[in-house]
Amino acid sequence: MADKVVRKNIREISPIDVYRLLPRTNCRECGEPNCMAFATRVVNGELTIEECPPLAKEEYRTAHDDLATLMTPPVRTVVFGKGDRAIRIGGKYVLYRHEFTYHNPTPIAIDVSDDLPARDLANRIKAIAEFSYNYIGRTLTLDAIAIRSTRNDPAVFAATAQAVAARTDLPLILCSYSPAIIEAGLAKIGDRRPLVYAATKENWREMADLALTYNCPLVVSAPDDIALLRSMTRTLAEYGVQDLVLDPGTFIDPEIGPTLRNFTDIRHAVFRNHDDLLGYPLLGIPMTAWLSPEMSKKVVAWKEACAASLLITRYADLLIMHSLDGWVLLPQLIWRFNIYTDPRKPVSVDPGVREFGLPDKNSPVLITTNYALTYFTVESDIKSANITCYLVVVDTGGISVESAVAGRYLTPDLIANALKEYHVDKLVDHRHLILPGLAARLSGDTEEVSGWHVIVGPKDSSGIAPMIMDRWPPEKES
Repeated sequence: MADKVVRKNIREISPIDVYRLLPRTNCRECGEPNCMAFATRVVNGELTIEECPPLAKEEYRTAHDDLATLMTPPVRTVVFGKGDRAIRIGGKYVLYRHEFTYHNPTPIAIDVSDDLPARDLANRIKAIAEFSYNYIGRTLTLDAIAIRSTRNDPAVFAATAQAVAARTDLPLILCSYSPAIIEAGLAKIGDRRPLVYAATKENWREMADLALTYNCPLVVSAPDDIALLRSMTRTLAEYGVQDLVLDPGTFIDPEIGPTLRNFTDIRHAVFRNHDDLLGYPLLGIPMTAWLSPEMSKKVVAWKEACAASLLITRYADLLIMHSLDGWVLLPQLIWRFNIYTDPRKPVSVDPGVREFGLPDKNSPVLITTNYALTYFTVESDIKSANITCYLVVVDTGGISVESAVAGRYLTPDLIANALKEYHVDKLVDHRHLILPGLAARLSGDTEEVSGWHVIVGPKDSSGIAPMIMDRWPPEKES
């Protein structure tokens, strides 16, 4: 009889644990060269077992179920929304980011209320859907819309939900403590699989019935009462609702400390005490800052922004916010991006030659590394100055210029090899190369190894434009 498969801490799972449960046919249907390569990527969180087509066959059902048990994260994954825009929240394997990559970045939902005039509602939806910011080559956006019932009228709420759904394909959250109002909204947009907010100790049965009827995930709300939250998750799970999200309450000022402590205590209970009843995604609601008696809207928005950043840091898997000001939202999007990058892999761009403007045989040739922040900073400075040039991006493993030079990830040999590999000598008639100022100590050896004459550029890419104006073409040099 086969041994029972039990869920392990992700750090205890090896590729062999996964491999022995795979079909081991090396069929390559998953896109990997063999089953061991697939197992390794599953353990690293880069692939899921669902991406192995043979596992979907009846003959491998037991293996599939055993793998699902093995790879189930302590914080369950919950999905809301449909199609390509569906959102996955939770799915955390570890308490701290340095232990293992965090997956499923914290989505940010912006609220709309059912008391907004039609034009204001349309404008707010448009602003949410079009909010976008390019950060080191990545487009950062908002993720969902939370529809709030403020008029306490099922018909009005249903009409608002229908209007929102007609204008955007973003995932939706229906917000009301009234089962009648939630039911009216679900009757209109239940096929979009919205997240339902919220079940409380007073309405849990009615909300659970709606969640089961429409196959929607359900938020469990017990502000500042972890024991009640735990009891309700047990009750709802036994009732049949499996997709749950926990709302331990978000209190901003002066209770932000206890709020963060509750979020932290819940996650500690899951990872340190193995408490499965609290192993669900956590919802933070920074928009509660707007309940403050504070008169200044700027101050309230600042409190909301601070709370959002703290909640992302302290394990929130989903946020609902109100402000659409860039200075409130951009810090959250950038902070989220940084937390949810793989700490084992520097953020990098592909190496190669980039062209700016319409370069010709006499255009400058510049060198940089493939660290994303370095590259996009240089790119921005080149574009803003309307410089026509070639930029050779050397593969330094995603490390910045100064660090790459110090660690010998950027060497004269690597620069010379990049010039040969990308056939830079065929792009220009001259043999002059502009090296970053932070790599100045490589200039002599680079000239010797490559045969190119090196011009040491500025230490900061903002100085590229005046340097080229003064020193290009190089024949002007004395």
